[in-house]
Amino acid sequence: MKSMVVYSSRTGNTKAVAEAIQAAMPEGCELYAVEEAPSSEAYELVAVGFWVDRGTADANAQKYLGGIKNKTVILFGTLGAFPDSDHARDSMARAAMLLPQGNALLGTFICQGRVDPKIVKRFKDLPAGHPHAPTPESIARQQAASCHPDEADFARAKKVIEKIVAGIGKHY
Repeated sequence: MKSMVVYSSRTGNTKAVAEAIQAAMPEGCELYAVEEAPSSEAYELVAVGFWVDRGTADANAQKYLGGIKNKTVILFGTLGAFPDSDHARDSMARAAMLLPQGNALLGTFICQGRVDPKIVKRFKDLPAGHPHAPTPESIARQQAASCHPDEADFARAKKVIEKIVAGIGKHY
């Protein structure tokens, strides 16, 4: 099964997860940054990774997702919030809705990733009461995210992808 992993990464978080996922994909799986990725046309299995921006896949990943036609797809992402949060689940669901009809989404993976320092600085300058203004909770979340993705995240990603890939035959 010809497969590839395509990722969009702002700080290197999603790229690192993409590399772990590639290791769990079928042998010969190719890895591409979204800016250099070929069309998905020649592939049967496509894993697409993104960093969460405004509650969905970032703009580069959105564009790539919109061009995937009639493929078996896996989505993965990174975000500053906790991966078991409503925000993480909602962000992944919104990203899945970007896939055109006719694709088969087999599974997803999302983990925490350090937030771009430029964004952290921008948030620090927001006035109190703004939805993204610093709060003790958001500061704690950013501190927790600062050491992710880590080896445990990579191991979880591999395990999830291995399970998805092992079940592919059941979907054909």
